Amino acid sequence: MILILASNTDTQGAAYRQLTAFLASLEGINTRVHTERGTEKTLTEIYLIGNTNALDINDMMALPCVENVVRVSEEYRVLGRHQDDPRPSHFEYKGVRFGQDTLNVFAGLCAVGDQEHVETMLKALRDNGQVCTRMGAYKPRTSPYAFQGHGKKCLPYVFDLAGKYGMKVIAMEITHESHLEEIREALQQTGSPTGVMLQIGTRNTQNFELLKIVGRQQEFPVLLKRGFGITLDESLNAAEYLASEGNRNVVFGLRGMKTNMGDPHRNFVDFAHVPVVKRLTRMPVCIDPSHSVGTRSAAPDGILDVMHITAQGVMAGANMVLVDFHPAPAKALVDGPQALLLKELPYFLEDVQIAREAYLKRVALQQKFAST
Repeated sequence: MILILASNTDTQGAAYRQLTAFLASLEGINTRVHTERGTEKTLTEIYLIGNTNALDINDMMALPCVENVVRVSEEYRVLGRHQDDPRPSHFEYKGVRFGQDTLNVFAGLCAVGDQEHVETMLKALRDNGQVCTRMGAYKPRTSPYAFQGHGKKCLPYVFDLAGKYGMKVIAMEITHESHLEEIREALQQTGSPTGVMLQIGTRNTQNFELLKIVGRQQEFPVLLKRGFGITLDESLNAAEYLASEGNRNVVFGLRGMKTNMGDPHRNFVDFAHVPVVKRLTRMPVCIDPSHSVGTRSAAPDGILDVMHITAQGVMAGANMVLVDFHPAPAKALVDGPQALLLKELPYFLEDVQIAREAYLKRVALQQKFAST
């Protein structure tokens, strides 16, 4: 059960102390308090953990400070979409809204190469009206001899250039807790010209200590990619690790499953789970067509597989697209063969918009049908 307190509840006040004293008297019930501080108001939620079936919702509603009560109906306590749950399915970061009703495209470099490529990429995004991008500074690789990313030495010029070209949010994978501090230091050094969405990659989906550490900070939102060899339930519980530690600004990423059943694609495309994740949780859902397909192969109609499956995910209601582009794919240090070309950027964005409009028409059609 979740107790949602009135906004700006004084946690040092007498009413709050009366509430917590009563909750402490409940046998077999433990509590966990979650506080989220916005620019204008502070929201406090108290999670009751234990056998709460005997607790009457009306009685709990009558307690001091309590504005609403949600009985947990899914195992994903914090991020789950529970029955009669009024909590929002969106958040805002650096002026960009991330929700189950929005769509943001994060096109960019899977791995940062030289400064010239970064600037060329960001200029192209700015010229095409984009304010979000992906830039990989840290790259976990299967082989210990493969390029691991430039790390902290590239962060200052990436952030500087992002600010120069109006990028509000950069999706950037981290693989170790030290990367958090390196990103903070580089942002401070450059005057915080942009924002960072921390990305937990598929190899770290069950790195529980990293999830806890990233979850304890609320400065940066998090893009959590589904683990490539585990169930959807296991991956959603990984997102709960982040939220249970305090960070609920989480986007869930689908990037394909590792199995030869997906051949000749790099991974088995799992975008049919877009509506499933939105039904089970309040998280926005991201699709990663580049790592799902892994090539620039095209269908007989001339449309690239990457673009076909992007459209499939967007038409299923995806809220974010993470996609590889590169000014010179042949010179890319990571995943060059799957990167789209800069000349294809306006084409890709228009194709995404066509798919988004189709999704919205499908929603309107369903609403019309439901009202008859």
